[in-house]
Amino acid sequence: MEWPHLTPGLSAAIRRRVDSASTARQLGSGAVDVLATPELIRLMEMAAVAALAGHLPPEFTSVGVAVDIQHLAPSPVGLSVEARATLTEVQGRRLTFQVVAHDDVEEVGQGTHERVLVEIEGFKARANRKLR
Repeated sequence: MEWPHLTPGLSAAIRRRVDSASTARQLGSGAVDVLATPELIRLMEMAAVAALAGHLPPEFTSVGVAVDIQHLAPSPVGLSVEARATLTEVQGRRLTFQVVAHDDVEEVGQGTHERVLVEIEGFKARANRKLR
């Protein structure tokens, strides 16, 4: 299947305030009250999903398959963090995004994120076969 609406340069951003629920201490990924790395990655994935919004046929979605992220600086509770994903490559069903995040002061994360396009019903059926 061709994906004519998916062209490099598609981009979106997600902005969230760091709160106690998104800290390393709360999520179990560390002992300090700063934005947790898993939460940073979640924001980057959300930005990639947002970049694809309106560009896929309704029976398709994308699923994350790879992340290569550097968490460069801490973001304390109270600051806002914006994650931006920009589509850089389309190889068949595989999509590569450049992702970057900034808090109110500086760049706090960057890297790449890959997603694969899947037909929703077939993907759900494959997952549900594991329940048998």
